[in-house]
Amino acid sequence: MINVLVTGANGQLALTIKELFYKNGDQINFIFKNKAELDISNHDKVKDFFKSNQLDYCVNCAAFTNVELAETKVEEAFEINAEAVRNLSIACQNTNVVLLHISTDYVFDGKSSKPYKETNQPNPLNVYGKSKLEGEIAVISTLSNYFIVRSSWLYSKYGHNFFKTVIKKIQNGETMNIVNTQIGTPTNCDDLANFIYFLIKTKNDQFGIYHFAPIGQTSWYGFALYIASYFKSNHIKPVETYRSLAKRPKNSVLSNEKIKSLGYDLGKWEDGVKRCLINYTL
Repeated sequence: MINVLVTGANGQLALTIKELFYKNGDQINFIFKNKAELDISNHDKVKDFFKSNQLDYCVNCAAFTNVELAETKVEEAFEINAEAVRNLSIACQNTNVVLLHISTDYVFDGKSSKPYKETNQPNPLNVYGKSKLEGEIAVISTLSNYFIVRSSWLYSKYGHNFFKTVIKKIQNGETMNIVNTQIGTPTNCDDLANFIYFLIKTKNDQFGIYHFAPIGQTSWYGFALYIASYFKSNHIKPVETYRSLAKRPKNSVLSNEKIKSLGYDLGKWEDGVKRCLINYTL
């Protein structure tokens, strides 16, 4: 039996993992913990939990993900995205557990005209990106057996995300002004969850940083427009700028060539959106 701790159990990625793989035929036992059950910012509680439970993997889905709020909640963002990750890293090191940590495209400044590779130098523009980079550094400086999986523009039927916000506004008949100058790749949580499961099931030992993103790229406007086309809505308008506390990268497209080298198949971003639309609107 492979025992896997999943932190941030109330978040959209953890909920997706739970839905897809809580019951599986691969002898993988998932243990889901939210903040109330396991506060990973508390070093002693993390240490005690790892000592009391025989774990093989820890999938860290816990994160402060509100990019705007992070600009004013700096201490809280770093506590969750950096200090808590350091606690997990130390616990994993002491108990020989593989850490699978979820990170973000926002560790880059978006000035490149090409998709970012794992070897490119991070240079985050905002507090969220800086706090996530500090979390990555904590992992790398503590562990040898780890996966850092950077992803982008995550969405699902769970929680608060751009995908659900657009649908809600469409259903309410609202007109939306969506920025068309920021480029990235929308990523269905189902697809990321499947990759995480693949790493665990195959006991992959090619540790390091991986960029997970479907094939293709678009703007936030293009993403919204694709969703709107499903509902035959024409209430989406492009804008070049919008008011924001946080600076955001213009181009945060991630290269997925390293993941392809594992023999892992990646579909187009549009396919992921289509599947989520069908499941969400049933």
